[in-house]
Amino acid sequence: MKKVPRAAALVLTITLLLSLAGCGTPDGKTHLKFQIWDVAQRESMQAICDAYTAKNPDVIIEVQVTSWNEYWTKLEAAAESNTMPDIFWMHTNQILYYSDFGMLADVTDLYASEDPSYYQNHFSDISIGNAQGSDGRMYGVPKDKDNIFLVYNKEMFDDAGVAYPDETWTWDDLVSASQTIYDKTGKYGYMAYNDDQMGYWSFVYQAGGYILNEDKTRAGFDQPGTKMGMEFYVGLQDYDWCPDQAYFAETAPGTAFFSEIGSMYIEGNWELMNKCINFPNMEGKWDIAPMPKCPAPVSGDGQATISNGLCYSTAAHGKTKDIALDVIKFFGTEEAQLLASSYGAAISAYNGTEQPYFDAFEKAGYDIHVEIVMDQFAYGVQNVNNAARPKWKSPVLDELNKVYNGQQSLDAAMANMQQIIDTETAKKLAGN
Repeated sequence: MKKVPRAAALVLTITLLLSLAGCGTPDGKTHLKFQIWDVAQRESMQAICDAYTAKNPDVIIEVQVTSWNEYWTKLEAAAESNTMPDIFWMHTNQILYYSDFGMLADVTDLYASEDPSYYQNHFSDISIGNAQGSDGRMYGVPKDKDNIFLVYNKEMFDDAGVAYPDETWTWDDLVSASQTIYDKTGKYGYMAYNDDQMGYWSFVYQAGGYILNEDKTRAGFDQPGTKMGMEFYVGLQDYDWCPDQAYFAETAPGTAFFSEIGSMYIEGNWELMNKCINFPNMEGKWDIAPMPKCPAPVSGDGQATISNGLCYSTAAHGKTKDIALDVIKFFGTEEAQLLASSYGAAISAYNGTEQPYFDAFEKAGYDIHVEIVMDQFAYGVQNVNNAARPKWKSPVLDELNKVYNGQQSLDAAMANMQQIIDTETAKKLAGN
């Protein structure tokens, strides 16, 4: 068998690469798959894809939606077989896992040729932090930003003769209003279920405590402020107006609220438009308010809300990596992020592109005080995370469940939670 001359081999290789650029499709175009997990954002994501392809007609991008659980099962299997989607969302819960194992493309210098400080100039520290790996490099282009707030039923407050919650509300007001509503209407007050981001985390930070220290190497469950926040939040279930965790195992707080069974719960702004659309019978009956603050924190002003955000990523070794990088580079521009915000499904991360999100509610005729979300970014706390979190997240919540079920004291649980996080974090830092 004759050897192919080196020059001929080079030509053959280039020809092959050019044919692959079209992904073997009859139309000769590059077809990319963009994987997401939220059907409510399909339309906005397709819109920014179409905006890209309008400038690059040789590229076709298909947005594919799957459920949250299926998304991560499929992504992990795809990562192991080097068949990850061309473009996909990355969540803070998972970004350290995927980036630390070298599965995500490094996009730190994606905008370097036009602005070496692009991320710092256009995104908040929290948005940047949510897209970084353990090494401080960027493994995604910031997509959106969010925070959590109090949702309340106006009719129940009116029936009980209680003033609506506002920026002056403290924990004491939350308890007092819950009790009065329960006494006057028989409806549940604030529904506190066992969760971290949507549960006790904000209360811990409001009290001046923390879940992880600043360098994320150890937990803070031995801190006075953390203990104060935990005692308050876990103690809410002792009131008759708060369902127990067995109830929440069957009925989520949001489900109970929109079934008009309970008067208050915590929600994130990524769900607001969804709730407006899916519960038209509740129009005018509910609104949102800032997170109630700690009346006497160990430190700080008592205000805090957990702020999270997603990013756009692509695989480190994907066959369409170069084109995918160009796509997510566009996704991180002001043009694309203004467009994404305009659908009211998520607040874009690019500073100055938030207003279309809020305008979307007014255009749709929904009378919700969504501007509260923007106000709360001033005291947002970055979603708690370190590389060991996949190992400690569930065991920590299990320890709290034992408290709720009467199997152990809160003090014992907090000591165990401290040990679990510190141990798993130390293992991760040691490379185990």
